[in-house]
Amino acid sequence: MIETHALRKSFSSRQGREKKVVEAVRSVDLHVDEGEIFGFLGPNGAGKTTTLRMLATLIEPDGGTATIAGVDLRSNPGEVRRRIGYVAQGGSTWDDSTAREELVLQARLYGVPKADAQARAQRVLTAFQLSEYADRKCKTYSGGQRRRVDIALGIIHEPKVVFLDEPTSGLDPQSRAHMWEEIRRLRAEGMTVFITTHYLDEADALCDRISIMDYGEIVASGTPAELKREISGDVVRVGLPLSAVAAAAQILDGTEFVNKLETQADGVRLYVDDGGTAIPLILRVLDAASVPPGSIELHRPSLDDVFLTKTGRSLREN
Repeated sequence: MIETHALRKSFSSRQGREKKVVEAVRSVDLHVDEGEIFGFLGPNGAGKTTTLRMLATLIEPDGGTATIAGVDLRSNPGEVRRRIGYVAQGGSTWDDSTAREELVLQARLYGVPKADAQARAQRVLTAFQLSEYADRKCKTYSGGQRRRVDIALGIIHEPKVVFLDEPTSGLDPQSRAHMWEEIRRLRAEGMTVFITTHYLDEADALCDRISIMDYGEIVASGTPAELKREISGDVVRVGLPLSAVAAAAQILDGTEFVNKLETQADGVRLYVDDGGTAIPLILRVLDAASVPPGSIELHRPSLDDVFLTKTGRSLREN
């Protein structure tokens, strides 16, 4: 459904008399299959939204090729627009319009006859559990309700693929969970869903496959399970006072039971073969050096550990 090769985009800005060029997206290759939820994961400023805006024909690539829903992005952007839906991070509802008015207008803009547009609006209002609020002005909606209207607007014309830019940003936990259900429903109905997100749990729970982006480049791609399997063993996190972090890192780094060590502001993260065996050894070494840990946690590798391995820093810190 989406295929890109060497896609890139730069922006220029001026700092005083100097002109500075920023490479926002550098030679990105993507492959998204029909009917899957594909996640684009990375910190703010990584280039996710710029990539998405290129794929949605909102900005033109500087180089590379892309095919969306069987149509060449650069030679036929108009046809691409007819086959996609796009939901921006900032939302698109008007305060003084109702959800029903917005949806009918959106469908009409895509050339849908009025009666059909009204029928489609009612279907998506029911599907997104918005019928109760359909004829109230959007300014009276909660954040979660407005976000559901945004996504309904993105799919009212029945596109083959829908792009969702940070679909749950700023939502409370209950609204996020409901949004996840709606995204899964779109996939179940045969739609291809492309999501940008910086939430690790969202990418892990929702996406069939993901690509992790950092500084404009893809640093890892695969299913969440495949990426986490690249990191063998267990992860042990030792919480420490700030004053003890450097000493603990020096003591533990290089020991035979620690494969890799990462320092953090409030502790150290250790990659080990077996956490159950390593934890007593870690405690023994720290105790012998009179460095008592504040806490110790054992967990399986996460997507944050994948990001940390690929980039040298934590996505959560970003």
